Amino acid sequence: MRNITIVGAGQAGLQLGLGLRQKGYTVRVVSNRTAEDFAAGKVMSSQFMFNDALQAERDLGINYWEKECPYTDGLGVSIAAPDGSKALQWVYLLDKPGQSVDQRVKYPGWMKKFQEIGGELVIRDANVADLENYARQSDLLIVAGGKGDIVKLFERDAERSPFDKPQRALALTYVTGLTPYKPTHVAFNIAPTVGEYFVFPALTTTGPCEIMVFEGIPGGPMDCWNDVKTPDQHLERSIEILNKFYPWEAERARNVKLTDPNGILSGRFAPTVRKAVAKLPSGALVLGIADAVVLNDPITGQGSNNAAKAARSYLKRILDHGNKPFDGAWMQQTFDEYWNYAQFVTGWTNAMLQPPPPHVINILGAAQSKPKIGKAFVNGFDDPRTFFPWLADPAEAEKFIQAA
Repeated sequence: MRNITIVGAGQAGLQLGLGLRQKGYTVRVVSNRTAEDFAAGKVMSSQFMFNDALQAERDLGINYWEKECPYTDGLGVSIAAPDGSKALQWVYLLDKPGQSVDQRVKYPGWMKKFQEIGGELVIRDANVADLENYARQSDLLIVAGGKGDIVKLFERDAERSPFDKPQRALALTYVTGLTPYKPTHVAFNIAPTVGEYFVFPALTTTGPCEIMVFEGIPGGPMDCWNDVKTPDQHLERSIEILNKFYPWEAERARNVKLTDPNGILSGRFAPTVRKAVAKLPSGALVLGIADAVVLNDPITGQGSNNAAKAARSYLKRILDHGNKPFDGAWMQQTFDEYWNYAQFVTGWTNAMLQPPPPHVINILGAAQSKPKIGKAFVNGFDDPRTFFPWLADPAEAEKFIQAA
């Protein structure tokens, strides 16, 4: 059976590794962290997943936490007025609910299962020399890590990467004690010219929780994490932001506590699309997947969704290829097939990082009174292709509003 090495033990790498191993492939997954490192470390993401991405896990039978993880039934949008009130607010149900399982729970569980079914798990911070070895030993080498040095092997695709620096100052705060919304929903809050705050239920190492996600425009008042040194200060800063810009959310947060000292994160990165096939010094080719080659800002909550869908797409391509060589043409076609989907995610996400044009404001406003528009908007998070052309084209937006 064919021998495949995957460098990176995240959503895409482990999901793909498990899928291949289930089909009898010889699979090695290389991780720079042990299962214990993941479980005891800091949170890595907000990882909210909509139904289609969750289905990719269900299809492999690796949705181990679905019954204990809270379901999130809808998505709502609130836009702040200058006086701190809500200029706009609405909530609509998703056709099917979403979930978020802390990767500190998911990855150790998947790593254990991968080994139980005969996968080889290597704990190593892989460098280029390691990749050369893996390429010699494998029929196919895939890099699934999103931010390490080896990702620099993949050339930035300037045509598909409009930004060369971070567009948001990011922070996560995992909490308990937040007054729940009914129905449960992703609350997407926008303070124009300041930034965004979204929050939703999740499952973490200590049980059910809610995840606060802060997206501050660089240089603005929500770009305020550099002086935070302790978990308590991080929580305090989170509440300060809510009180100042999202007072209706501050009301819900009067009794919040951190889930654990590691339930915090802050940082920033530039959204980047890279060319999916890299050449090692020896001439051997490497294929990138998910964040290694399509790294979007989390403003639209698509990171884990993209990774799950990329893993599903690559798995099908590998299985369909049989015993034929995994050459450069096949690698490029494999990425192109995924990009046929991911281009819409990237285009929408990059647009959300800019001040919304009038036709988008009109769509969000119309959703207050036109359920067809609201339902289309919230369910577009599950399949962003459905946003086009009406979210990108003013004339199409007007047609869509009139038709609703």
